[in-house]
Amino acid sequence: MSLASSSSKDGPHRRETPSPPPLIAVVGCDGSGKSTVTELLRDWLARDRTVQLCHLGKQSGNVGRAIGRLPLLGGRMETTLYQKAKAADTEKGPGLPAALVIYAFTLRRARRFRRMMRLRRTGAAIIADRFPQVEAPGPMDGPGLSKARPTGLVGWLARRERCLFDAMVAQRPDLVIRLNVSLPVAMARKPDHRAASLARKIDTLPLLRFQGAPIIDIDADQPLALVVRQAQAAIARLLASRGDAAVPDPG
Repeated sequence: MSLASSSSKDGPHRRETPSPPPLIAVVGCDGSGKSTVTELLRDWLARDRTVQLCHLGKQSGNVGRAIGRLPLLGGRMETTLYQKAKAADTEKGPGLPAALVIYAFTLRRARRFRRMMRLRRTGAAIIADRFPQVEAPGPMDGPGLSKARPTGLVGWLARRERCLFDAMVAQRPDLVIRLNVSLPVAMARKPDHRAASLARKIDTLPLLRFQGAPIIDIDADQPLALVVRQAQAAIARLLASRGDAAVPDPG
């Protein structure tokens, strides 16, 4: 992205308005290595600029698994949460208790997204772990109330959730790094995850276009060092295309 010009009151005289710092999203199914890759990319970029790593997922799965590890009733509570989440994705849609929980997670995500944008406005480059999308509702960072009935409080929550998502996806990333992992590898890395859930996310990921943002696909079954080098090379190309004078060497 080049520097954008804006007209001044002097007519023919123009002044250069610097582009905002880059917003780079790393997306992928659980087990693709997102967390590790984003941390390494943050450390690499931070050699010559201010960088913030921001997690933009709803993290409901992490909460459920943490509950499942609690003694005595943890396993039963985790199963109940999973069943409510699964029911929300049926044609019948979620009931009010499930809708309130799903909406609460969306509010939490929207707060983190606004914080990320504030950090970017202060001059920080952003590495985003996950990114919201509206193309495929459901667990792959999409709206969770898309199948809610349109009436009553549940319908209102669904409309409010969609407004929050629309506001977030209006901020298109400068680059999306898509980590594609196979189901056997994802299961080996995340044995505590449900295979059906991982398979659905893996199938959904190639369908996402993130509002037309540039996307680089990387095979996440490869060794970590190779995945990181390919991601670094993609970011270096982005920075060079923006006329960035400080492009760190990959590796």
